[in-house]
Amino acid sequence: MAEAPLVIGGVAIARGTRHDISLPVADLYTGTPVTLPVHVICGRSAGPVMFVCAAIHGDEINGVEIIRRLLRLRELARLRGTLICIPIVNIFGFLNQTRYLPDGRDLNRSFPGSEAGSMTARLADLFLTEVAAKCHYGIDLHTGSAHRSNLPQIRANLDDARTLQFARTFQAPILINSNIRDGSLRQAADELGVTVVVFEGGERLRFNERVIRTGVHGIVASLRALGMLRQRSRPAETALPAPVVARSTRWIRAGRSGIHRIHARLGQRVRSGDTLGVISDPSGAGEEAVVTDVGGIIIGQNNLPLINEGDALFHVARFEDNREAAGQVEAFRDAIDAADPMRDVDAPPA
Repeated sequence: MAEAPLVIGGVAIARGTRHDISLPVADLYTGTPVTLPVHVICGRSAGPVMFVCAAIHGDEINGVEIIRRLLRLRELARLRGTLICIPIVNIFGFLNQTRYLPDGRDLNRSFPGSEAGSMTARLADLFLTEVAAKCHYGIDLHTGSAHRSNLPQIRANLDDARTLQFARTFQAPILINSNIRDGSLRQAADELGVTVVVFEGGERLRFNERVIRTGVHGIVASLRALGMLRQRSRPAETALPAPVVARSTRWIRAGRSGIHRIHARLGQRVRSGDTLGVISDPSGAGEEAVVTDVGGIIIGQNNLPLINEGDALFHVARFEDNREAAGQVEAFRDAIDAADPMRDVDAPPA
């Protein structure tokens, strides 16, 4: 019996074809229709189906550039299986440079959604039923939220053996064991048997070249590990070290309000008792050091100097061996910086 073709938005996806599909989402109050852009590459040979999506939060744009570069890879002409790319999920937030949709809701807390619900619920339902539910694997691209930047990292339920195996294929420098949150895409996909990991890196409304390179390399590495692309040995100068797994993470918070002068940097190894910054009032009086009570590596930080008491300032990940983990992260940074970001992406797809 012949294999039934994948169908997205009423379009049957035949083997060896590429499709750009626009899924109707809603009309703006101006009467302008808004659609969800879906790019589908179906290889000539059967294989896994994987989606890669970005801008579920509309102001998190690094993933949009990652997918743009991914779609230009000449090697995708030899794809096995099917790759579904959605560069902008929350088109409303993207247009308005905001995290949320017009109804003020967070799309990544609104899955599985409802076709008869709010605008956010309808978009969640559309994405889940037309894309995620038809895949075996998914990679959800994110950045830090307002005024926060993240070190490149994969967040996933590492207690699940299948998810851990998939997370390792991405070759991000750090893997974070992250519980599945209610209403998230990961939760809804998991209930459908779809394995999804989240890639975090950079900050909102800013491109970060290191994060973008890491994202492209990681997706390609996952495609190779799944057998969707051929294995290819990397030159020694671009070989990436194995990821390290964080045992736990903790946010270091402000003990007072004031102006924060940041001393530590993203990716830095810190020890318990280290000073990460100093907070004072605008005149410089009443200074108070920001001191970490845990050792590890800074994987996220608040870049805004204007701080209220209790604000999260530095996100520290702890490892079995913090020194070894710091060395791995530094080696990864050097390797990804040495890589040619335009290798194999210097021509549009055939």
